[in-house]
Amino acid sequence: MTILVNENTRLLVQGITGSEGSFHTERCLEYGTTVVAGVTPGKGGSQHLGVPVFDSVDKAISETRANASILFVPPAFAADGILEALDAGVPLAICITEGIPVLDMVKVHRYLKGRSTRLVGPNCPGVISPEKCKAGIMVGEIHLSGSVGVVSRSGTLTYDVVSQLTSLGIGQSTCVGIGGDTLPGSTFTDILELFEADPDTRAVVLIGEIGGTMEQEAADFIRLGMTKPVVAFVAGSTAPPGKRMGHAGAIITGSAGRASEKIKALEWAGATICPNPAEVGPTTKKVLESM
Repeated sequence: MTILVNENTRLLVQGITGSEGSFHTERCLEYGTTVVAGVTPGKGGSQHLGVPVFDSVDKAISETRANASILFVPPAFAADGILEALDAGVPLAICITEGIPVLDMVKVHRYLKGRSTRLVGPNCPGVISPEKCKAGIMVGEIHLSGSVGVVSRSGTLTYDVVSQLTSLGIGQSTCVGIGGDTLPGSTFTDILELFEADPDTRAVVLIGEIGGTMEQEAADFIRLGMTKPVVAFVAGSTAPPGKRMGHAGAIITGSAGRASEKIKALEWAGATICPNPAEVGPTTKKVLESM
């Protein structure tokens, strides 16, 4: 079944004619993703990379039956792009854009309440169900179809972990980058719930990092609602308190944001902890072999 994206995904690209949108749309098409529409205001009626371009998301969906949107929209306009996707009722919106102002995302979060759209991101690498659909900026070739779900706050660590898994012959059901911003559209718990319900996922790899309390919330779900094994790594053990480390969300503002507290919560919940990222692949292999 996989989660979020699959062979039935009909992708719409917001910002398709921009340099980033154009480059990654081409990579998605090469991977085999069905891209049915692009949106760039003022360029409706044209085509780009063989994909019809529309002036609005609503018109693109009504004419192409797109059921997922990926956003390559500049930070100043990205929140408006997300709101447009929400108004159009697209089931899944994936925002790649980095640097969206936090206050803009506060508005988006308020708008999300009561709506059926699933938002992934912003500031994320996207979502891929290997050999079925790539809706993101990850290198498709490092992925292998299989039964391990991957969810991560870090794009770079996602690629590293996936590469390890593939080199060991361990395929992935779906890989989800939830993004490193303070207010992501989907949390670890949101994605873990989907993996728990997915019959094609046997185990999950979770990649966390310092800042916020998402990992602790995920630990609560793992302890109470997860029947599948979880292998976890939390980045940032040596990060000094109060210092921003890469992502906007990776700021330790209290003891809960420290890697040690997150690791403690996940371990208590029953997750298998990896002390460093290089051990995620071998550890996952051992967990699968013990099942």
